Amino acid sequence: MTVRTIDIAVIGGGPAGLTAGLYAARGGAETVIFERQACGGQIITTEQVENYPAFPEGVGGAELGELMTAQTLAQGAEIALFTEVTAIVPADGGFLLETNDAPMHARAVIVATGAVPSKLGIPGEAEFTGRGVSWCATCDGAFYRDKVVAVIGGGDAALEEAMFLTKFATKVYLVHRRHEFRAAQVIVDRLARHEKVEPVLGNVPVEILGDPETGKVCGLVLRDVADGSERTLVLDGVFEFVGTTPISELLSDGLVSTDERGYIRTDARGATGVPGLFAAGDVTESTLKQVVTAAGAGATAGFSALNYLETL
Repeated sequence: MTVRTIDIAVIGGGPAGLTAGLYAARGGAETVIFERQACGGQIITTEQVENYPAFPEGVGGAELGELMTAQTLAQGAEIALFTEVTAIVPADGGFLLETNDAPMHARAVIVATGAVPSKLGIPGEAEFTGRGVSWCATCDGAFYRDKVVAVIGGGDAALEEAMFLTKFATKVYLVHRRHEFRAAQVIVDRLARHEKVEPVLGNVPVEILGDPETGKVCGLVLRDVADGSERTLVLDGVFEFVGTTPISELLSDGLVSTDERGYIRTDARGATGVPGLFAAGDVTESTLKQVVTAAGAGATAGFSALNYLETL
């Protein structure tokens, strides 16, 4: 079987991958972006992005994803949708990409697979996933109209999703293990003024309860971090926003260096230490994980990949 060879393969179609593909294609490289689901990454599940430059009134996450995709295609990049890369193997002066479709050989690779929401790992979480436990308020919020929900987490994502849920729920408990939120102060202040939101600070969730008759969530058991006492919130849904886990399994054989959580280590150019292999966006060991920083890292990786090709 003849294996197609391209200049640059970008794995992941989120903001980092799309921007990397844009820069690579615009630089004249034959570029293919592999995306196993839909382009846009996590932003397509966000109702409104308010901190991306050039949109003073904000922009819908899905709309921003569509605009990024259209711009990347306009520059000549190819997007292989619903194509998952399962392995990256150094071969023939480049890399052989094994996929759920046909294999492909690339002279350089940019990994921009992103990250997925982390789970709590408590009793009831797995049993009631899709039946009251969710990681996407934008996706599932409408199912909780006139109901009571809890949001777990204290960062920007948690508070933004809590605000979104107030459009539907009658009450939103905002549960955080610390005694103060880590989110931007403007978001904290906005929620503090909202009559539907009740902060529950200094508490951690220990179990999600379900109604045996309906098979759906009916409560959340919390433990006070100070005195260990427990109480139960009666509610209909639990939304978790407690961080992310990098999608870096295809590099788990030690091909590149990662930190203890699996985030890929890169230098300022997006290089991994393996010649021709770059990484960008939320899958990397970066401090700030935002659309604008992902796009910037993607641009850097795309430019670095182009420079690498010139050395071959």
